[in-house]
Amino acid sequence: MRRVVCPGSFDPITNGHLDIIGRASQLFDEVVVAVGVNAGKVGSLFTIEERIDLVEQVTADYGNVRAEPFEGLLVDFCARHGIRAIMKGLRAVSDYEYELQMSHMNHRLSGIETLFVASNPLYSYLSSSLLKEVASLGGDVSGLVPDLVLSSLTERLAERKRKSA
Repeated sequence: MRRVVCPGSFDPITNGHLDIIGRASQLFDEVVVAVGVNAGKVGSLFTIEERIDLVEQVTADYGNVRAEPFEGLLVDFCARHGIRAIMKGLRAVSDYEYELQMSHMNHRLSGIETLFVASNPLYSYLSSSLLKEVASLGGDVSGLVPDLVLSSLTERLAERKRKSA
C-alpha cells in the first residue's frame, strides 16, 4: 500500500489544505493527515481533537484519508505508520526555501521522500494564520474554508470575543 502524509497544524483546515489532500488522495492508496502542534505557532484556536474532527469530517468523501495526531519529529511519526513519503503544498518561493531544508533534513534522518506540489493559484496566498486574523477582524472568509469549518470558526471567534469582553 502506498501511503503519504500531509502534515500541518490545520488550525483550521482551509480549502488550500483540502486541495493538496484531495490531489494526494488521487495519487496514493492512503493519505494520513498528521495534525500536530507546531512549537513556532502560539495561540491555537482549536484543540488537537477539534482539528482532527474537522479534518475527518471535511475529508470523509475521499474514502482513503484519515487524520492522526502527532508530536515530535514527523519522520518518527512516518516510521511508526509505515509512511515513505511526505506531500507538501508550496504557495510561494519562500515556502520552497523553508520546505527544501526540511526535506533534506527529513531525508538525512530517515530516507523519507518529500513531494512538492504547487498550490492552486486560488489559494496561493492562504494560510490558517491569515485566515484567522481576517476572520477575527470581521472579514468574510467564506469560500476559503468548507462551510462546516466556517461555522466552527465563526462560533469559536464569537466565544473568544464574549470571554474577553
